[in-house]
Amino acid sequence: MNWKRSLLAILTVISMYSVFFSLSQSLGEPQVQSQLELYQTNLILNASSLNQSSNPLISDSGNIGNITESLIGTDPYAVAQAQYEKALKVTEDSLHDLDIKNKSILETGEVIASESPRQQLKQNITQNKKLINNLNIKLGIISAKNNKLNIANNYWLNISDQELKKVLTNIWNKELIIDDKAEEIVNKKLDGWFQLNTLAQLYEHQNDQVKLSEIKLQQKILAEKSVYRLFILSIIPVVGGLVGFGLIIFLIIQLAIKKQTSILATNYNQIWQSPWDWETIWQVFIVGFFFLSQVLLPLLFGLSGFNPSGLGIKGKALYVLISYFFMAGGGLLVLYLSIKSFFPLPEGWFKLTHKKWYLWGIGGYLVAIPSVFLVSILNQQLWQGRGGSNPLLLLALESQDKFALAIFFITASIAAPIFEEIMFRGFLLPSLTRYLPLWGAIIASGVIFAIAHLSLAETIPLATLGIILGIVYTRSRSLLASITLHSLWNSGTLFSLFVLGSKIN
Repeated sequence: MNWKRSLLAILTVISMYSVFFSLSQSLGEPQVQSQLELYQTNLILNASSLNQSSNPLISDSGNIGNITESLIGTDPYAVAQAQYEKALKVTEDSLHDLDIKNKSILETGEVIASESPRQQLKQNITQNKKLINNLNIKLGIISAKNNKLNIANNYWLNISDQELKKVLTNIWNKELIIDDKAEEIVNKKLDGWFQLNTLAQLYEHQNDQVKLSEIKLQQKILAEKSVYRLFILSIIPVVGGLVGFGLIIFLIIQLAIKKQTSILATNYNQIWQSPWDWETIWQVFIVGFFFLSQVLLPLLFGLSGFNPSGLGIKGKALYVLISYFFMAGGGLLVLYLSIKSFFPLPEGWFKLTHKKWYLWGIGGYLVAIPSVFLVSILNQQLWQGRGGSNPLLLLALESQDKFALAIFFITASIAAPIFEEIMFRGFLLPSLTRYLPLWGAIIASGVIFAIAHLSLAETIPLATLGIILGIVYTRSRSLLASITLHSLWNSGTLFSLFVLGSKIN
């Protein structure tokens, strides 16, 4: 068996190198959370039109005006300015780090194992430059709308698009001569709140009351739809968070009073009997998870010459689903072959259902909402908008295709919860109880679960979620309970991304 251990050691080194390389790469990447905040900021800007007393159309907006201020705050422009400035700083810092790394590679002749990381580096630099340009455009318009033209002009000086720079400067500074194609350029290169407010400024300058009235009507409709969308986005975190926080308080009080008979003490003393040792655990996760997902599958796709970056959103969604099925299928096969010799397994292993499993799943989800939210606030202060994110989030955010969204749902809300719960809660957590106390196994499996997602910025929030999943599984003794929690969490995230990313017509 020495050859087997030697092979496992080699695969471990290769896999861990790939994992740590991916984690280090994520350090220089912006979080999707920063973009989510900008999408929500745009909704706030749209909704702010309802609070503008100068708008003659808001008098018939009904009860919607009563909730607008609570959703957008008293100074939406200041909020928007702060969010966009934060995003600009994060992106500029990220570009600075990427430029240094690229320069280092060119000067030292650093050898990269494949061309893919080098291409990814160049792509990240290009994307960051494009994003910085876009942020300067929008920051300038926000400043101009807030009557800070000097600041606006400074932002527009950094725009690479000379045509748009000239048009914006002329319109907002009310120059006597404005390009005849100004309206066409604004419609082509701007959208949403930024487009409508720039057009309103143009028509006001041209004294075109007909077009100005049309724009104000569009602003009103867009504002009302944005308020409804902000309200929908607040339902899950606010209502779920309040219920979840109340549930946490109840469980803590009950644990303090009843102790051994409390809900949290359910099945606490029932420990799994693990028939395999650390080598089997190591083999399943190194070969069946990390090596397969981080080395073998990317290598096979690379050798095939297939490049998913050139695909449309439907193609990328299918690619994500197919590659995930290959990873999950291979991982489950390795798991089966690794523990096959131990069949029949002791009582309690991989048990799908138990009494009231659905209550554990739903209750765990409600508890996870405020828990992960509070941890995420602290986490944002730590990483300051950097540290990378799951690339699937960005794809789902930008997707407007129902077919692609359905595929993302199958991947994130069905396939991922089933596979990951079998691996992390069904196998890893009980296996670790052979070497660790139950609470130690819950924490360790949660941390490994977080690391497996390969995003430094998401490690702490995902570890928190993983620990809650572990608690739910150990107390309910039901994989369906943790699968339900996991599925609800991913579904809620996808729903929020869909609401944020879909355009308002």
